[in-house]
Amino acid sequence: MKTIMITAPQSNEGKTLITLGLIRAFKNRGLDVSAFKAGPDFVDTSYLALASRKRAGNLDMHMMGEEGIEKAISMNKGEYGVVEGAMGYFDGIYNTFENSSYHISNMLNINAILVYTPKGEMFSVVPKIKGMVDFPKSKIKGIIFNKVNKSTYVLLKEIVEEHIGIKVLGYIESHEELNLGEGYRGLVQSMENKDAEGIIERTAEILVKTVDLDGIIKLMKDLKVSDYQYPKKRDIKVAIAYDEAFLFYYSENLKLLENICDVEYFSPIKDKEVPKFDLLYIGGGYPELYKEELSQNKTMINSIRKMAEEGGHIYAESGGFMYLVEDIEGYPMVGILKGKAHMTDRLQRFGYSNIRLREDTILGKKGERLKANEFHRSAIEIEDRPLFDIKKAKSERSWQCGYGYKNVLAAYSHINFLGNMKALNYLLDRIEKER
Repeated sequence: MKTIMITAPQSNEGKTLITLGLIRAFKNRGLDVSAFKAGPDFVDTSYLALASRKRAGNLDMHMMGEEGIEKAISMNKGEYGVVEGAMGYFDGIYNTFENSSYHISNMLNINAILVYTPKGEMFSVVPKIKGMVDFPKSKIKGIIFNKVNKSTYVLLKEIVEEHIGIKVLGYIESHEELNLGEGYRGLVQSMENKDAEGIIERTAEILVKTVDLDGIIKLMKDLKVSDYQYPKKRDIKVAIAYDEAFLFYYSENLKLLENICDVEYFSPIKDKEVPKFDLLYIGGGYPELYKEELSQNKTMINSIRKMAEEGGHIYAESGGFMYLVEDIEGYPMVGILKGKAHMTDRLQRFGYSNIRLREDTILGKKGERLKANEFHRSAIEIEDRPLFDIKKAKSERSWQCGYGYKNVLAAYSHINFLGNMKALNYLLDRIEKER
């Protein structure tokens, strides 16, 4: 698979929009393109999926490890691969480049293209870009300038190619209409953004005229990708909540469950009751934005409560955790867990973490460890006994979370099963044994 990474010196440089446009431009050429996002982001992957017209994957060293990243690529292989970097090219966990786009591009041995947006500068771009290009083992081999006019681009191209000796591949002017929009927590969700398809297509049309697509393809490195061998098929029915309120799932988790088990998707907002299941999986999302609709669907709530009382296995992450407590800001929810959720004006947890199980759970026995990520502005007041000891990666900061009832487990943490296969197998083995 011929693969390239699109990166930037920092966040908010325009790399997401340019990545989407490039993917769609390649698709419009009839190329088979697979898209990936470096890091744990859910929102960008939804747009990457829209641009490539197939599910996008995550590549995350902390969540998956090197072996997991290779498996994530093999799950989503195509003729061409485009990886959108996370944050700045060198920005990793804490104050390091660990798990950065730079780290991942080196691990995969793929080239990177830098999206650079000049901010009141001309020749000053040269030493800035040169520092990133000349950093040991940097994979940056090309530049695309963002939000510049043609005459400025010509001048920038001349000095960069003369003083750095790197290929300048094109530019895109500033277009106010090419804006994916700011949402509740970052970009507007692709599911809710009615303009997303048009913006992606329009960006692709512009890039075809101003960016050297053939030059980008020439910079792509061949990545050896084999077919992913899924674990054995199991006679397990999995119900997965998926709608406007619950849409944060790693595609690797969904593909694993779809290929190992019998999966049925449903909407806690619109459907009358949960499908019959051996495992109910409720992912993250924005239940706080749909608390009234969720609360009003009493038949759904009652069906989930009934299954929990009967010993049904339920695993919930972040927004799913909020849905399982007694209420969200006064609106009654499922109430399996005795707690109350409310929103705050700032992030409560953000970033990578390492979990140690304090007791036996449906994901493993006491002492087992999981790799995870958190991102939430809500807080839950709960008096129950926590089941997770959690420590922030590269930090001494620690806290507790994870709550259970019978065969129910819920927490703010998101995990990617490719980096936690032991936990997934433990869960599925347990379901088979207890059925």
